[in-house]
Amino acid sequence: MIPESTAAAESRSSEQTKKSHDEANSSGAVNHSEDESGNENQQKNVRRRKRAHKGSENVKRKRARAGCSRVGRARGRRGKRRHVENVTLFEVITMGRSAMRAVIDDWIQAYVTDRDSSLLDLISFFIHCCGCKGVVTAEMCQSKEDSDVMSKMVEELDEVASMQYKKFLAFPWILTVTWPMDTDSVEYPLTQSGPYGRWFHSEFCDFVSVLVAQCQHSVLFDSYLMNTLISLLTELSNSYIRAFRHTCTLAAVKLLSALVGVALSLSVGIENSQKLCKVQKTKTTRQKVTPQLERVQKKIAELQGKRVEIESMMDIVFKGVFLKRYRDVLPEIRSICVEELGLWMKLYSSEFLNDTYLKYMGWMMYDKIPDVRLKCVLGLQRLFEDPLLLPKLDLFTSRFKGRLISMTLDRDNEVSVQTMKLLLLISRTCDDVLSPGDYKQLLQLVYSSQRPLAAAAGELLYLRLLSSGGHTSDSQDEINEEEAHRLQTSARLKSLLQYHQESELHKHVVYLVDSLWDCGGALLKDWAALTSLLLQEPSSHGPGLTLAEQALLVEILVASVRQASEGPALAGRSGAKKAMNAREKKLQIDDCTKLTQHLLTVLPKLLNKFSSSADVVASLLRIPQFFIPECPEAENTQALSSLVAELGAVLDFHSGPAVVEAAARTYLSLCGGETSCGSVARDARDSLVQTWVDKLTALLEDSLQVGDCFSADEEKTEDILSTLRKLRAFHNCHDLARWSLFQLLSPLLSAGGAPPEVLMEVLQCLCFFMIWSLNGSSGTLTSRAFLGVCDVLVAHSYQTHVWDPTSFGPLLHTPSPKLQRALSTFVCMHVFVGSDCDSQSRVSGGSEVERLEDLHRRRNLLAAFCKLIVHGVLEMSTAAEVFMYYTKYYNDFGDIIKETMCRARQTDKIESSRTLVLCLQQLFVRLKKEQQSGGRAQAGVQTFTSIKELARRFALTFGDPVKFRECVVVMHRTGIEFVFQEFIQIPETPTPPLLSYLTILSEFSSKLLKPDKKTVFMYLQKHTAELFINLRDECWQPLVYYRASLLTAAEGEDAVSGVSSDRKPCLPNRSPFSKQKLEGSKSPCQFSPVDSKVCKGHRSTFSPSHQEKTTDVDPLSIPLEPAARGVYPEGSVLSSSNEAEDDTVEIEL
Repeated sequence: MIPESTAAAESRSSEQTKKSHDEANSSGAVNHSEDESGNENQQKNVRRRKRAHKGSENVKRKRARAGCSRVGRARGRRGKRRHVENVTLFEVITMGRSAMRAVIDDWIQAYVTDRDSSLLDLISFFIHCCGCKGVVTAEMCQSKEDSDVMSKMVEELDEVASMQYKKFLAFPWILTVTWPMDTDSVEYPLTQSGPYGRWFHSEFCDFVSVLVAQCQHSVLFDSYLMNTLISLLTELSNSYIRAFRHTCTLAAVKLLSALVGVALSLSVGIENSQKLCKVQKTKTTRQKVTPQLERVQKKIAELQGKRVEIESMMDIVFKGVFLKRYRDVLPEIRSICVEELGLWMKLYSSEFLNDTYLKYMGWMMYDKIPDVRLKCVLGLQRLFEDPLLLPKLDLFTSRFKGRLISMTLDRDNEVSVQTMKLLLLISRTCDDVLSPGDYKQLLQLVYSSQRPLAAAAGELLYLRLLSSGGHTSDSQDEINEEEAHRLQTSARLKSLLQYHQESELHKHVVYLVDSLWDCGGALLKDWAALTSLLLQEPSSHGPGLTLAEQALLVEILVASVRQASEGPALAGRSGAKKAMNAREKKLQIDDCTKLTQHLLTVLPKLLNKFSSSADVVASLLRIPQFFIPECPEAENTQALSSLVAELGAVLDFHSGPAVVEAAARTYLSLCGGETSCGSVARDARDSLVQTWVDKLTALLEDSLQVGDCFSADEEKTEDILSTLRKLRAFHNCHDLARWSLFQLLSPLLSAGGAPPEVLMEVLQCLCFFMIWSLNGSSGTLTSRAFLGVCDVLVAHSYQTHVWDPTSFGPLLHTPSPKLQRALSTFVCMHVFVGSDCDSQSRVSGGSEVERLEDLHRRRNLLAAFCKLIVHGVLEMSTAAEVFMYYTKYYNDFGDIIKETMCRARQTDKIESSRTLVLCLQQLFVRLKKEQQSGGRAQAGVQTFTSIKELARRFALTFGDPVKFRECVVVMHRTGIEFVFQEFIQIPETPTPPLLSYLTILSEFSSKLLKPDKKTVFMYLQKHTAELFINLRDECWQPLVYYRASLLTAAEGEDAVSGVSSDRKPCLPNRSPFSKQKLEGSKSPCQFSPVDSKVCKGHRSTFSPSHQEKTTDVDPLSIPLEPAARGVYPEGSVLSSSNEAEDDTVEIEL
């Protein structure tokens, strides 16, 4: 609120009584003290948005008042009302739209009574919304054309006083705004992150719209309010200060949008009045003009005059703000201008939808910022959606069509997707705009790696080629509806096959199906039509499908089955929706049930027809893998028997890898479950395997008869090879141990003369046999296998150090992440077992010798795993799973784990420190999850005390603080980020969920050097600066404990004694809930900064530090704001004094 000076009041009093000419030289100062503005900002930032019932109460009682005077000022009939709190226009934004209307209505009444004072309040509102905390001075001006006045319009810096000045004309005032030089580097309301910034943007725009809407029937056309407001916004939007330019540009374009609404309402009024005038003229054709007709004509003239005036205002704003700001260096301003321009064209097309304004939209499509281009495309979508506006877009479309087509390949995915949707609108509404060459270029995007873009291109393909496909004939009336649907579906599918064959862009039809799924899912899920077209034989009505078309249609069928069963997740294509809602899950289950019901009976016929084509059969064999065994249709044993019979016939005819592997996976899916169909499938599989084993036994007996040497002709060798391929493929998916393939195939390895292809298949079969054997083997065998893997990995690592570069290259091998996780899991499951730390009762009922042997075995396993870490075979972070058992199993494995820590520290000190932190964090997260679940203790979860003890033992391993200085600092920084990173304070979670971790982290504070403690403390302040913290609460005690551990002995006393009243000044982007906490935790006594300095020797609760002592703060520290004056505790800070030679450090929370 801008209070008015006495001089200005006397000037207006003289004008009202004497009507003298002296007001042109009078001046008034409108001052905002910096402290008052700061307090007002603080009150604003902690104020909750008023609830709806409070707003309605204000409306009923008309309490809200805008202006420099009190809201409940006793004047006339309002004199008997009770006293109400003073409300500024800026505070109205926090009250919601209903209260906003009431306050603006009262402001209009105040404006009618005293327009200068009320207008100054409005000017103060816009300057306040820019985040300005400076001083505003106003002086009267008589003429805009005065050369002396225009020469005063400056915007300059005063580096000596560290102040900025802007003097500009908002007729009838010359306004001067003064503010600190660092204002441009501070966030202003529109740019603040989080919910507050978005909420302020919305409420600020609503305020401008409501202001114009409420003024349109009263003071909008007084040639004073709008002239001043437009002058103010135009001048401030031209400022080089970003806050002024951004905020006032937004206000100006929203003002123009509100004026467009007024112009539309005037146009509606003019149209209705003209209709009424025509009716009156028909009634008085032969009579004289009646008074009623004169009134109507007068009203039409009045409304037309107002509309002309509104259009003049819009033209002034457009030329004064838009033409200067649509090319602004700030992308947010350009985006605002383009977005509002599209809205003006849509709403007021008679004035704005022409080539004069459309050219700006076309130019901004070349902007380098994606958001600006996106706003252009979205604005054009709204225009092309209206068929009535299309004739005015012809020239624009022909001029910028090439740019739109090129934007489908934009680097920003959202821009490319929305551009494709715009071109889809153009294709629907304008048939002759896009040429065949344009369509060919656009339809290629159905194979894009971005699914949203591919889906939009698929919709264009469906609209262009598939939606109009159909069958027409002279006897169409004689064809029933089902036959007509079948013919139409066949025509569409043939068009799709023809497009895919002619495009020759991609051989994987699954991506084409995925692109068409959203718009053409009904066509692709018509499995009855697909299968009937495949089973259709050539007839006199048509030649039918070619072999290539049949193979392609089979791929489409398989792709549609996969899409219905698994969803749009495809390798190499991103942007798909990852989670499905309940409706989508139900739809997926229904589709799977339908395809199971239909294809279970039809698939044997398809396999029989295409049994001679290996590729087609391999594709068809994938279909049963997507069946649902639980559905009732899958219990049809007769259909399943027919299917497995055809599978057996196919395997007798084909032995290629693709067919055999697909059949093996199909049998795996059919044999699962204890259903009757599963039993039928298992019997059929066993019969096939037994047949192959018998055949292979007979062939090998004939081939290995002569001196244990392999002797077989070419035909027998081919039979052996085909049988081995089938057994190898099935042994990969099924456990065939009961057929004793190892005894059957091992003689081939010792026999000479066997072909390499046969030996390769034998080795793979034996490998699968060993894997299945290991899967159910005893612990001794698995331990040997683990040690063997570790030895091989260590050998690979060692040979890289001793190889001779002149002879051959090293055999490099890097363990995959999956193998690393498997090794780590094996150690946790087989080494760290049992709950007792002394390991006395791990072997229940066993003797001492057995216990020692088991301990020796587990120590060997742990030593083998630790060697992988020490030699760099595994990532050092995998050692965290071992380090967490350092104290729990110290008696059994403490020496091994400690040696591993020392060797890892010698390799990389920083990375080893991060591993220790990771170990503690994993233990702490497991403990938190167990506490939240409320269940019983799980394996691997340690208590908080044991985790703290483990941290203490880790800290003891850092001997020399100077040597490990950087390591300890990294541990503290990582721990602070772990606690506070990505935490947003809301009423439900006032403290970080992982705050207790600071107590564990404090165990390493003793290893910090004195300068490092100061650095870490400032880093902690940086992460807690935006949080509202009440250290009296029990939930903040871990922070108190950790802060005290970072300070020296004297500092620790100050920290513990001062935390009870420590507060953080509320920032503008804090949530409104902080107001309640703030008002509920006021300190019983408050000290000004002067009082604090006097009481510093007594260790007062509030002891702000001297500002002049903060010049040598660590470079990593956070710049602290001076404490604001007032009675609120948020202005207080906590000071902690170091030794005499140290600087005073401000602590602000």
